[in-house]
Amino acid sequence: MKKKPTSFEFEPASFVTFRDRKEIARVRAIKREHITQHWNPDYRIRVVPDADVEFLWLNDIFHRIKTAMELERPYVIITPNPLPRYRRLAYMLNQHRVNCRWLHTFNMDEYANEHGETPPESWEFGFMHAFKRFFWSELDPKLRPPEKQVHGPTTKNIKVYGRMLADLGGADMCYSGPGWTGHLAFVDPGSPEFAAASLEEWKQMGPRLCTLDPLTIAQNSLHGCFGSSGDVTAVPPMAATIGPAEVIAAKHRWQTHAISIGGTFSSWQRLTSRLVMHGPVTPLVPESLLQTLRTDVVVSETAAADITTRWDRGY
Repeated sequence: MKKKPTSFEFEPASFVTFRDRKEIARVRAIKREHITQHWNPDYRIRVVPDADVEFLWLNDIFHRIKTAMELERPYVIITPNPLPRYRRLAYMLNQHRVNCRWLHTFNMDEYANEHGETPPESWEFGFMHAFKRFFWSELDPKLRPPEKQVHGPTTKNIKVYGRMLADLGGADMCYSGPGWTGHLAFVDPGSPEFAAASLEEWKQMGPRLCTLDPLTIAQNSLHGCFGSSGDVTAVPPMAATIGPAEVIAAKHRWQTHAISIGGTFSSWQRLTSRLVMHGPVTPLVPESLLQTLRTDVVVSETAAADITTRWDRGY
């Protein structure tokens, strides 16, 4: 009797940017117990309980702002997706009466339409609108930084956004976390606006308007602001974003890996995070850049869990 084949070979779908199946298989096999081991001692990975991720992140921001304000020196941070949880940071600063007049914030990205036009601040799904709503407006008026020190990339300022940061000495801290494509801010690997002939050329790229990858649009359609319902038509097709150059220029970085679907075990980030932390450093996985830089890396237990077949959870 002829033996039936037990394997089935195929190439990843055409929209998948990083396609090195050998590397993918290698990082897929990294166990929870080994995930903190890294060749760069300055890329410091720790795994923490899911419930601790937000506390550690907010506490780090609070401590750094408080320390700088007490020294009465400018403090510049690059901030990620302005979640409603920024209210908790504002609460902590209010409770401890931290005068934030020396604080400068730079949102790392903002949505844009198909013409490369960023939305007005009144658009409720815009990142600048959300940041001012959930953070700046929640601060005691006596403690707020001047509104002119709260920055976001726009169609009008995108060509000078990097210079605005550089004029302040660069960011003291950059907070980020990988998207489904491994994107850094909205620097997607498939964005033609970030096409480069080499890694070194790509690393020098600054802020620009760019096209979002279909996976990024799908990922963001799961956000609560868009109903967590897969409505890909609700997500704009382009964005204004910082570039790799601004992340490299930052004095320090914090990278978080902790996204799951509605707090369940299901997570698109589990494999992406392994590629970001342990795969090759490449523009095809933009957030992998941080492996080469001084970075504090926090990984939730859910994101760090072994990648194995789970028939008990359905086909």
